[in-house]
Amino acid sequence: MASSLICSETQSRVSSVLNRDVKQYGKKYMFDCNEETCWNSDQGECQWVSLEFPKSVKVSELKVQFQGGFSAKTCTLEGCPKDGDSAVLSQFYPEDNNSLQSFPIQEAPAVDKVKIMFENSADFFGRIIVYSLDVLGERAS
Repeated sequence: MASSLICSETQSRVSSVLNRDVKQYGKKYMFDCNEETCWNSDQGECQWVSLEFPKSVKVSELKVQFQGGFSAKTCTLEGCPKDGDSAVLSQFYPEDNNSLQSFPIQEAPAVDKVKIMFENSADFFGRIIVYSLDVLGERAS
């Protein structure tokens, strides 16, 4: 059974934070289970979130909740083993709304890092707002 792969030892990075205001819009707010808080990117062409897991994982599903008007029209999930090259695991196309959206990932290999690239923002300036992000799957043996 798939469960959340994000834990206290998972390291996250983001492309940008609105006005560099990490206290109000930082990456940690995607993972705090609070629907009042969010990560808000600054403007720009392609925003992204990367996650490095403490152990190898097999991703089976991605869940994301955007703010309507600030979603990505196209998303690419990349993954790579510890010292390997990055490879595209999946492409998906979120709807521009506020609901929690789920995207199954088919037959992903074991990876240590994933990067979610948010392309073609619905916002004119390229900003992305994410209230919730979760990566589901299982630890690789």
